[in-house]
Amino acid sequence: MSATYCYILFLTSANTNIYKIGGPILIVIGTLSCFMSLRVFTRRTLRQSPCSISLIASTLANFLMIYTSILISTLGTGYNIEPSAYDIIFCRFRYYITFVCDVLSPSYLILAVIDRILITSRNASTRQRSTSRLAYICVVVITLFWLIFHIHALIFTVIIKSASGVDVCYFQPGVYLTLVSYYSLIIKAILIPILMIIFGLWTVKNVRSLIHATALVTRTSANGVGVTVGGVRSSRSKDRQLIKIILLDTSIYILFNTMISVLLVYQQVMQNRVQPYVQLYLQGFVLSVSVFSAYIPFCIGCYSNLFVSKTFRTEVRNILMCR
Repeated sequence: MSATYCYILFLTSANTNIYKIGGPILIVIGTLSCFMSLRVFTRRTLRQSPCSISLIASTLANFLMIYTSILISTLGTGYNIEPSAYDIIFCRFRYYITFVCDVLSPSYLILAVIDRILITSRNASTRQRSTSRLAYICVVVITLFWLIFHIHALIFTVIIKSASGVDVCYFQPGVYLTLVSYYSLIIKAILIPILMIIFGLWTVKNVRSLIHATALVTRTSANGVGVTVGGVRSSRSKDRQLIKIILLDTSIYILFNTMISVLLVYQQVMQNRVQPYVQLYLQGFVLSVSVFSAYIPFCIGCYSNLFVSKTFRTEVRNILMCR
């Protein structure tokens, strides 16, 4: 019993320290990431691009996520400041805004990739559809859709007693918890990454088709050799950067969101089975860690862009040097 008690104390202490130390770090690096990304995407050379409009919206969604869900979780778990455990309105708002922000950012990224599909099409009429007006309309429609779709969190999120007898803001047990579990698995862990991969590869295919077409023109026009080859090299460089960005963003999203999805399904499967209270504590710890892990992609967008995109690095350098 002494060993079991020490084990539970260890899990509790580790969980508290993860949020007490890691939470403020995420908030700080996430704030810097969002601020720098906004500075880059709102520069005069980029802000008129329909793709930049979607990326700006994604960054704003990340910023909102940081100062709602991440901040609330840090205060509650790390510093024992948990108003959602006593106020049902705040409890429901917390999960509602988390649901919304959790899908808004990747949805905006998908819009940005779709814009790249349009702009890299060989069909002139298709390229003309890539406009700032269409980008604004898509951002508004996607935002309204997710705001309405997640209204269920304002109704079925409740305050329940945990295994230790402490009030906890969580999903209503039963059918609703089952639906939330499979929603998280299907939407976050499967659908969104698949869409990112499909649209990304589609864009790469379009870019390569343009490069091939340009190369053919080069061989038939001696006067335009220098200019065209430069354009081809530029397109190939952007093609490589796009592939890296897509693969990295998709990998980051899958890596940091799959754990919580699988765990929610596991909890639903095991909910009617008798489990030792030590195992319940362990599940609670793993769930808390998986939630923390799912916050990471919202805080590192700028740094991953710096890692794979030469254009982004150049713009950041210009900002830092006040150019």
